[in-house]
Amino acid sequence: MNLRKLILTENACYKAGGKIVPKGIMVHSTGANNPFLKRYVGPDDGLLGKNLYGNHWNKDKPEGRSVCVHAFIGKLADGSIATYQTLPWNHRGWHAGDSANDTHIGFEICEDNLSDPSYFAAVYKEAAELCAFLCRSYGLTEKNIICHSEGYKLGIASNHGDVMHWFPKHGKSMDSFRAEVGRLLKAQASETSQTADPKKLYRVQVGAYSVKANAEAMLAKVKAAGFNDAFIKSE
Repeated sequence: MNLRKLILTENACYKAGGKIVPKGIMVHSTGANNPFLKRYVGPDDGLLGKNLYGNHWNKDKPEGRSVCVHAFIGKLADGSIATYQTLPWNHRGWHAGDSANDTHIGFEICEDNLSDPSYFAAVYKEAAELCAFLCRSYGLTEKNIICHSEGYKLGIASNHGDVMHWFPKHGKSMDSFRAEVGRLLKAQASETSQTADPKKLYRVQVGAYSVKANAEAMLAKVKAAGFNDAFIKSE
């Protein structure tokens, strides 16, 4: 995951200062054929590129709308894929249009023309990695992830179709997306358990002596310092 940060401090949502305890994650997509992050995130930080129209979301109410999400996924100026965090994760966003704003972290995937498999694969992977990161950060699982259209069916989001107008075009669904996030979480848990083996012991040697009396003198000093498990081993 290529995670960067540019908080939209001029957006009215940020200024409102609401806070949440994240209970879930909502996946959105932008609904416009423009995969570049600079369309929504600004001003240019040297990687995004300049938005010539100045219509990014770092404004009080972008295009007159009360909207703001926690992150965007899309292209940098050089064409590489990145995630930009645009609100603190525990900030109350304006993304769902209903009560999910009080419970869910929401992020947008920048859409292209919906037909490029390489772009889709890249942002799908980035989105899954972002969700795994957020799940680990807030004690969530893949079961706590929904898209906007699923939120509408649950009665906690407004009537939008994203992301189910896009994912199936590339053989994916929210079920396959959740499964991928679950796989990432399991892989991380396995890696953590392997690197922290409670059965493995590491010993520290404090000296090596050719005269036994010198070794015994050092052992006495070490034990006097409180290291009662210290011992002498001859080779």
